Amino acid sequence: MENLQVDLFYLDESGFSLWMPAEYSYFFIGEQKRIEQTSRKGKRISILGLLQPFVSFIYGLVVGSFDGNRDITMMDEQARQAKLQFEQTGKIRVLVQDNGSAHTSKPVKAKWAEWEACGLYFFLLPKYCSELNPIEVEWHQLKTHHLRGHMFEHELDLAYAVSDGIDERSQAAGYQAERFQFPSKLAHS
Repeated sequence: MENLQVDLFYLDESGFSLWMPAEYSYFFIGEQKRIEQTSRKGKRISILGLLQPFVSFIYGLVVGSFDGNRDITMMDEQARQAKLQFEQTGKIRVLVQDNGSAHTSKPVKAKWAEWEACGLYFFLLPKYCSELNPIEVEWHQLKTHHLRGHMFEHELDLAYAVSDGIDERSQAAGYQAERFQFPSKLAHS
């Protein structure tokens, strides 16, 4: 393994709500600052992203939060791709991530050996060091430049806006964006 090659990805989760904060705004003297809000707060849209700087951004969106099962679903696909990549190129895939509970739950940890056998490895960042993960910049840019101050009526509108923001950022930076589609719960009913 002296010439081992690695594809490095950065993994993280973030969330968005129907009411995105304005953070900073202007208003005229004598007028009260006012932001129109939708009639309902709605549910959180969560995103799990894998950033390979200058190459790709893979992400999955769900209504609600990520749990170990959703993390496993996405990582199973990454392991499948890592195995193909290793067989074709000899490169392994390393995911750098924080110690979030969805990424380090017992069911997820139980899959690590299986995923490593496919060429998918994990590197955990030290606790409270999210600034070491470059994907945090992507979340910040989405929230402060693409979605700031927007109020959405429905979660689907927010999901489209998040996807559009990712597509705009990827086109501007010259990397490929790909949305991972989680299996529908309705398909299992």
